[in-house]
Amino acid sequence: MNKKLLSGSFWLSFGSVFSRALGVLYLIPWLAMMGSKENINAAQALFNSTYNIYAIFLSLGMAGFPSAIARKVAMYNGKNEFTSSKKIFKLGLGLMCISGLLCALILYVTAPIFAKNSPVVSQRDSVIAIRSMVPAIAILPAMSVIRGWFQGNQDLKPFGISQLWEQVFRVIFILASSYVLIYIFHTGYVIAVYASVFAAFAGALASYIYLIAHYKVKLPEYKAKLKKSKAPMVSDVRKIFMAIAYESIPFVIVGAGINLCQIIDQLFFKQIMQGVLGLSAEYTQQVYTAFSANPSKLTSVITALAAAIAGSSLPLLASVNAGGQKKNVRHYLADNINYLIFIVFPVSTIFSALSFEANGIFFFFSKAGAEFLTYNIWQSLIMAVAVNGLTVLQALHYSKKAMSYLLIGLIIKLILQFPLVFMLQGTGAIMATNIAFAVICILAYRKIRIEFSIDFRDFVPNVLLNVIFLIIVVIAQAVISSIYIPQTKLIALMYSVIFGMCTGLLYYGISKKFGFWNKIFK
Repeated sequence: MNKKLLSGSFWLSFGSVFSRALGVLYLIPWLAMMGSKENINAAQALFNSTYNIYAIFLSLGMAGFPSAIARKVAMYNGKNEFTSSKKIFKLGLGLMCISGLLCALILYVTAPIFAKNSPVVSQRDSVIAIRSMVPAIAILPAMSVIRGWFQGNQDLKPFGISQLWEQVFRVIFILASSYVLIYIFHTGYVIAVYASVFAAFAGALASYIYLIAHYKVKLPEYKAKLKKSKAPMVSDVRKIFMAIAYESIPFVIVGAGINLCQIIDQLFFKQIMQGVLGLSAEYTQQVYTAFSANPSKLTSVITALAAAIAGSSLPLLASVNAGGQKKNVRHYLADNINYLIFIVFPVSTIFSALSFEANGIFFFFSKAGAEFLTYNIWQSLIMAVAVNGLTVLQALHYSKKAMSYLLIGLIIKLILQFPLVFMLQGTGAIMATNIAFAVICILAYRKIRIEFSIDFRDFVPNVLLNVIFLIIVVIAQAVISSIYIPQTKLIALMYSVIFGMCTGLLYYGISKKFGFWNKIFK
């Protein structure tokens, strides 16, 4: 595999996945502080429904500029026009400062509307929680542009490390504030949730500090590139603005794809469960927590992996595509897909085998909870493959196609949501999402195959390797679970670590034996 792609994937994966893992691990002490099972379910529903809205507004606030800037910077750098890259960066930074403040204001004003339609019992609690995210929305878009600048310059280390800084300080703030509020000031769990969602602001500040420090370190290198740069082809600032704005709309929609799907669940699930089926607000909140709020915390690691692989490919693909190197584009695409299959599939396999244990460690030992988690794991795999395909299309100047494919998927989700939720409740919502993103996968990879002559038969050995691994893991887990099922969090954790390490080593051994390891990481 290309060293730049591998190195980039490592840093993006390290920062993104480790920060996501940290964002999952903190749940164990945090939920323990919430108290009873009812409090835990309510806290999770309130926290998750708030973050879904926050994620949408963050996407709107960034308006796709970080990805668009990364791609533009990579393209101009490939043409030795570093001066143009710098102009785009400065313009984007200013625009995102304004956009962040505007979106923060809109979020504050519209919070009661979102709270009214969210599957939580108390609308007042939801309004305050949503408004607690306003400071983070105000400053994060500008920070994301700095990350996009580094990504476009193929300097992916600060991208990954800044994500890690952001998450570490966010988690510290969540746990410290929750402990102080609950055990020292003796407030209820709801106040702790308010502080926990506000923690996004503390994490963003920490990330800012690191990114600015790294930018100062790189200044001599940037000055040297400016001296060697060709005269800028785009001298009119307005033209630069229009170019970025034109590029950004598809990036906004595609970047928010998974969150838009979750918002459909959040805003329409309550209407069907309470308005049509006549079920109580408490039951609706409980089911929403079981099929969405709880599993999404854990399965975000899978989509983070795919996003890291796709994100590291974006500047490289944009650069070689701008240079008209179609053969290299085809080579990078093959690497990208092979890497996706080789990494994300086995992670999903091992995770799904441990769904009962994972659900018990973080939440409660429950067969129903484990089933929802298993469904969500494979749903996340489908989403991961779709996100990778859409991101690749964007990098190769097919942003409108990527946007249209996502919109088709969301329309399918909307159409299927009512009948499937009406019949199957939480499981129906998951099935609607699976079908929608499966269609997106088919459309996206079909376009890639047609435009760049990718032969998908080349990936069959990699897929077969993972099918064999899946069969082995499923059989092993079935045999073990027929003998013993962990019933305490500590035993479940120990079992999960041992099982994960053993199956991971097995995957490494099989892939090494049949030459896949060397082929993927050549």
